[in-house]
Parts: sequence; structure tokens; C-alpha cells
Amino acid sequence: MTTTVVVGNPKPASRTLEAGRLLAEALTGGPADHVIDVVDLGPGLLGWGDEAVAAAVRTVQESSLVVFASPTFKATYTGLLKLFLDQFAGGTGLQGVVSVPLMLGAGPAHAMAPDLLLKPVLSELGGTCALPGLYLIDESYAEDPKLSDYAKRWAPTVAALTT
Repeated sequence: MTTTVVVGNPKPASRTLEAGRLLAEALTGGPADHVIDVVDLGPGLLGWGDEAVAAAVRTVQESSLVVFASPTFKATYTGLLKLFLDQFAGGTGLQGVVSVPLMLGAGPAHAMAPDLLLKPVLSELGGTCALPGLYLIDESYAEDPKLSDYAKRWAPTVAALTT
């Protein structure tokens, strides 16, 4: 199984990135094979044909499991993550990829954002979205038992879907 974490935070090396890594490891028992910090792709995201962006897209498409992580911006996922997701063909771009939406936010008001906003986009791109999204408070994500509880509940499903 190949695991990738895609992070759409405009701040490099963010808490969102660390939360994505923690979730991927908790779901699989090992570190992610790849981490794509989308901010590192820079202006290549604004068009089509950029070599680094195309390589990142291929990495995602060749993965069995991808955690798509974003902070909550204006009650939804970031425009940066949207720019990256726009690089995938609709309906088939994530075909065969188990896609897990993860979002961090300042408080519980946007707890449904991963399921209501990010998951439909991943599904529209053909991702296998069998797991519910996970929302964590950005100040306490690392200690939050929700992450380990989520992983205990859903790791068997991930294993079944990626074998």
C-alpha cells in the first residue's frame, strides 16, 4: 500500500501537515510514503502543464490511500487545495484512491466541513470516500483522542479497501 498526505495550507510545514501525517500513520501503522505540501508547488498550480504539479498528481493517482488535509478558511477548505484538486480529471482523476478528508479549525463550529465540503469534491473526482471526514481543533489536534479513536474505528476499513 502506498500512502500519501496532501496538505493545502498556505503556510509551509504547518500543523495541518503534521495532523495529516499523524492520521496517515494511525490509519496504516506506518509513516506516509509521500507528503505533498501543496504550497511548495507555487505558481505552477495556476495553469496546466507544470512538471512539478504533474508529478504530484501522478503521486496521488498511484497511491492507495491519500489523506487530503486543509485548515478551515472562510468555513471551507483552502483555495490552494482547490487549485491542486482542479488538476485532476472529473470523475476519474482519483479513481482507485481511498480518499480521506481531514480539516483543522479553531473551534467546533465547522466540524461538518470535511464531510459537507471536501468529501463531495473528492468523490466527484472519483475518489473512494468510504470513511467519514475528520475535523480536529488546530490547537489540540496532536493530543485529541478523536484522532486515535477515528483510526481505531476506520483502520480495518482502510486495510480492506487497499489490499
